[in-house]
Amino acid sequence: MRLTVDRDSLADLVPWAARTLPSKATTQLQVLAGLLLEADGSALRVSAYDYEVATTGAADARVVEEGRALVNGKMLADLVKSLPKARVELAVDGTRLTITSGSASFKLPMLPSEDYPALPPMPDLLGTVDAGLFVTAVGQVGIAAGRDDTLPVLTGIRVEFSPKTITLAATDRYRLAVRTIPWEPAPDADLTLTLLIPARTLSDIARAAGEGRITIAAAGQKKAEGRGSGEPASAGFDVAGRQTTTRLIEGTFPPYRKLLPDSTPLIAEVEIPPLAAAVKRVALVASRTAPVQLTFAPGLLALEAGAGGEAQASETLAVAYDGPELKVSFNPAYLLDAAGAIEDDLVRFGFATEEPEIAAVKPAILTGKTGGDPAEIPDYRYLLMPIRLNG
Repeated sequence: MRLTVDRDSLADLVPWAARTLPSKATTQLQVLAGLLLEADGSALRVSAYDYEVATTGAADARVVEEGRALVNGKMLADLVKSLPKARVELAVDGTRLTITSGSASFKLPMLPSEDYPALPPMPDLLGTVDAGLFVTAVGQVGIAAGRDDTLPVLTGIRVEFSPKTITLAATDRYRLAVRTIPWEPAPDADLTLTLLIPARTLSDIARAAGEGRITIAAAGQKKAEGRGSGEPASAGFDVAGRQTTTRLIEGTFPPYRKLLPDSTPLIAEVEIPPLAAAVKRVALVASRTAPVQLTFAPGLLALEAGAGGEAQASETLAVAYDGPELKVSFNPAYLLDAAGAIEDDLVRFGFATEEPEIAAVKPAILTGKTGGDPAEIPDYRYLLMPIRLNG
C-alpha cells in the first residue's frame, strides 16, 4: 500500500473512527485496538470495529499502490493530529507502516490484518432525516438516558417511526425526554419498526454530523422486540459518506407514554436565563444530591435550598402563574438539563392536577411555548420526577 492524502482530511477522519475503538482490548482481540486502513481506487478508507459498533469513512487520496494496513488506532489518532501542514504519504514497508509529512517521519508496527473481523454490512434503508434536526433531537433526549450499564435498556434511546415523523425517547427512571421530528421514509420502509439504540452511539453520530441529511437503516429489528428474526438486530447511519452500524439493545423499554398526562391544568411559565442562573446560585449551598425547592404563587416563584443548621439560599423570580400555592422540589442538575435543552426563551411547567399536594409528588412536564391551542402537543417534552421531602 502506498498513497498520499491531505493532512487535514486524515486528521479529521482518523480520530473520528478511533472513537469506536474499545477502551480495553484483550490479548485474544488485540486486533480490535487497531484501525484498518484500506487504499482502493482513489480513496483511503479507515474503519474501526468492537463487535458492537462499526465505523468506516473515506478520504480522497492519490493511490499509487492498493493494499491494507492495521495499526494501533490510538497511537495513529494522536499522531495524525500533530503532523505538520503538508500532504501525508502512507506506505507499507515490510511489517511497518511509514507515515511521512514534510520533514517528519514515523514507522508504526502493523497488526495482522488477516485476523481483523469482517465489518457488518449496512442494513436496509429506512429513510433520511435533516442532520440539524437529528443532532438537536439526540442532544435533547440523550440527557435523560441512563448511565448504569447494569440496566442496559435504560442506556438506550428508543426510536419510533411513522409515515411523517420519528419520535425519540429516553429515561433513567427519574426523568423522561421525548422529541418528535419530521423525516422522509423510503418508499418500501417498514414503518412499524421500533429501535433501541445505545445513547452513546447516537451521541457520537450526532457529534460528527454536519449539514445535509442523515441516512437511517435497520435490519433484524423484530428480533429485538421478541418477534423472531434470524438476523442480527442492528441499525445503520450514513453521515456524508461516513457509516456507522450498531447492534440494538435487547429488552423492553418502559411504556413511557403512560407517564405523559393528557392535560396539565396548572401551568407556570418562567424565562429560562434567569431561572437557570437562580437555580445555579441557590444550589451552591446544597450537597450534590440535595434538591432545590420551587414555590409557585401568583406572579412569583421562590427558589430555596439548604435546611436546618446548614447553609441556606433563596431567590425569587417573576412567573406567569395564577394557581394555588404549589411547593415542589427537583434535582437541580436535572432541572438545568431541561432548561438547556428547551429551544425557547421560557420554560412551561405543567402539572397534571389542580391539587397542590398531589401535584407536588407527581411528575411535572417541562416544555417550551406552544401555539394558541392548549391541546397542542409540543415537539419536545421533558418529564421530571419531584423529590419528596421529609415532612
